[in-house]
Amino acid sequence: MVAAQWDNVLVLQTSFLGDTVLTLPLFGEIKRRFPLTKLTLFCSPQSRELAESCSAIDAVIVDDKKGAHRGLSGLRRQARRLREKGFTLALTPHKSLRSALILYLARIPCRVGFRQSKGWFLFNRLVNRPAERHDVERNLSLLNAFEIAIEDCHRGFLSVGIRDRQISLRPELQSAKRGGQRLLIGVNPGSVWATKRWDVKGYAQFIQLLKARWDCDVVIFGGPEDAQIAGAIREACASDCIDLAAKLTLGELPAALSACDVFVSNDSGPMHIAVARGVPTVALFCATTPALGFYPYSSNAVVLQKDLPCRPCSSHGGRRCPLGTEDCIRLIRPEHVLQAVEGLLERRAETKAAQGYRPEFVFV
Repeated sequence: MVAAQWDNVLVLQTSFLGDTVLTLPLFGEIKRRFPLTKLTLFCSPQSRELAESCSAIDAVIVDDKKGAHRGLSGLRRQARRLREKGFTLALTPHKSLRSALILYLARIPCRVGFRQSKGWFLFNRLVNRPAERHDVERNLSLLNAFEIAIEDCHRGFLSVGIRDRQISLRPELQSAKRGGQRLLIGVNPGSVWATKRWDVKGYAQFIQLLKARWDCDVVIFGGPEDAQIAGAIREACASDCIDLAAKLTLGELPAALSACDVFVSNDSGPMHIAVARGVPTVALFCATTPALGFYPYSSNAVVLQKDLPCRPCSSHGGRRCPLGTEDCIRLIRPEHVLQAVEGLLERRAETKAAQGYRPEFVFV
């Protein structure tokens, strides 16, 4: 077995934003245990700004595998780039052949990956990926290659943290938080996959119920691709909302989410960022299921879902419902979401945030 040199270490995670967030505890554990000179993340362009704000990450290298670095020529250029950095050890939770091949061609002496990877034969240290566990714990299981058990790791996000940059909250949030008396409820109606999105009607009716129940402000979050959905929700609910869709950078998002008393979100990257920031979270699982291992990794969260035999329709959800019913979306009612928000607010009023990594799962 190749000796591990914990000097100049690389972690490769080129999947979605949420996957990068769920890799943060691995960075924290590596930094806690080993005397590193430098710890670098190799990630997608979408994850770069968030990764640069993480206190456990020393450097970020972007892999634009669908753009400038696509194809065999892009792979070779990236491998050459990594080879020039002189990495002594690399770990990757990403299971693609491309990921394993880049690390191999970069001639990194010690390469750690999963036996379930398509490029398993290119690693020189292999571990089993525990499919039944949360993705945070699956990522931490890479340390099994060094006889470190998941149970011995710090699994939460608090030991990692996302730096509070010196960013002023947008004027809309500053005004809403002034005095600290009004509740601020965040909603995130977007997701990369259409079948993971609760519908516009549901969000609009939920906001109407919120406004009738409390004197509160509602903030709609989202990227540029979510601006149309946010506008449709505002129009449908006929209520004043703070619309920040397409108005925040990814570097600003963690601080903005931290201003919320509760965050209501589809299964998405912002959901995981909110959890990492310790924000009480209601997660709406439509086409996907928590059993896939990507539920909010916190006891201060509630997962709402319908118990349907067709779920999950795929590992990510799909572009459209294969059955044409969209039952997993439309059968989650606004009243269910309001009850979950009430429960989290009551818990917050009674005691400190719950400790642990497992949310409350509710079939509605």
